[in-house]
Amino acid sequence: MTQQGVRWTTDQVLALAPDAASREAAGRLATAGPWSEVGSTDGGTVWGVCRGGGGGPYRTVVDVADASGPACTCGCPSLRYPCKHALGLLLLWAGGDGAVPEGEPPAWAERWVTGRREDAEAAAGAETAETGAAETGAAGAEAAGTEAAGAEAAVGTAGDASGSVSRTRDPVAARRRAERRAERITAGATELEQRLADLLRGGLAEVEQTGYAWWEETAARMVDAQAPGLASRVRELGSTASSGPDWPVRLLEECALLHLLDQGWLRRDRLPEDLAATVRTRVGLSATADGSAVRDQWLILAQYDSVDARLTTRRVWLYGTETGRTALLLSYGAAGRAPELTLPVGLSLDAELSTYPGGGRRRAALGKRFAPPAPVEIRPKGVTPSQALARYGRALRDDPWLESVPVTLEQVVPVPDGDSWQLADVSGETALPLTPAFGNRAGLWRLVALSGGVPVQVFGECGHRGFTPLTAWPAGPGQAVSLN
Repeated sequence: MTQQGVRWTTDQVLALAPDAASREAAGRLATAGPWSEVGSTDGGTVWGVCRGGGGGPYRTVVDVADASGPACTCGCPSLRYPCKHALGLLLLWAGGDGAVPEGEPPAWAERWVTGRREDAEAAAGAETAETGAAETGAAGAEAAGTEAAGAEAAVGTAGDASGSVSRTRDPVAARRRAERRAERITAGATELEQRLADLLRGGLAEVEQTGYAWWEETAARMVDAQAPGLASRVRELGSTASSGPDWPVRLLEECALLHLLDQGWLRRDRLPEDLAATVRTRVGLSATADGSAVRDQWLILAQYDSVDARLTTRRVWLYGTETGRTALLLSYGAAGRAPELTLPVGLSLDAELSTYPGGGRRRAALGKRFAPPAPVEIRPKGVTPSQALARYGRALRDDPWLESVPVTLEQVVPVPDGDSWQLADVSGETALPLTPAFGNRAGLWRLVALSGGVPVQVFGECGHRGFTPLTAWPAGPGQAVSLN
């Protein structure tokens, strides 16, 4: 929605949902029955009171026009964000049938919106001041002249609220902390190399006998070495063992990549800077977005979450309509909580982005936002399936551990391929197989229905496992359709 009162589509609302259960629950609340005192303004505020089954009614307010991004509040006890009441209210409003009339917000809704926007302005001022202090600290760390000091300064700048600025103001202490951590990681990488050598010397056939405990113990050793990236890859190795047909081949491939990462860390001083930065990130060292801020109208291509026992990671893909660049935003939430960064797929965001170091420089930090998300007619430029594969191959030169690259396929048709599916170009000469995981999602049938045998445009991630569609556009004019 813009400040001129443009409504979102149903797909754009559902793209905000943290999971499938929230989408389903919101659908049941997208009728006038449970709601009272509903209303909206052309400035981007929607409110209502929902009759709750567990202690309501719940006052719900959604601010979709603030430049800092859509946000909501609700009286319900849900840990999901947005909750089902906020999503249901937005679905009711997006229907555009007069169920949510325009009017003046009640005092309780006005207080929340006003307070939130005032807090956002104050936070922006504080962030500007902290950024200046961090830049001063980073300059001091650079003057100290060691790679480890720069890495620790980056960790301090992006780190906890307990004193990241004070850390960066003391480059000598920062250098010492970073050197100690680098020594621990080096010791951990050396130990991991020995463990991998012992594993391969004994033969992969013994892996089935050792069970998962060996992998978990090895991962715990990497955590002790302050190398969470190595620990994560070790756990992935544990889940690969005995995981279906050809698992020894896949396990050997992953062991080789882990060995390559170990050797990259141990010889990082001999690597090109971008590759060395990629290695530091892959082993688990934090970094700051050091690229120049680039302002553009960023088309919100896709948004999806991946969840494990420790963390929920939200990935948001953006496309610069003027620069033609594709960027990735990452946001995190503690286990059981959705990240707060929420952007509606299909709209565009007038904002500044700064890239992180590393090969390809896809990951970016979201900076100043100049306007709320708004509709845009531009679509990303597309390529053929063969060009998509070539792009992934080139990206592997900069980051050998890269799982996939963002790609928009132009003029492709979903077609069955035995028990699976693929996206074929209009000529039928080249095609990309869809990843097995996507074949089990409802998004596949949404894509097939959208196409109806006619070529469509599809954005997704192309990697060694295949192509994962995330968003699609119809052949003619029409809104983006999220496939998550």
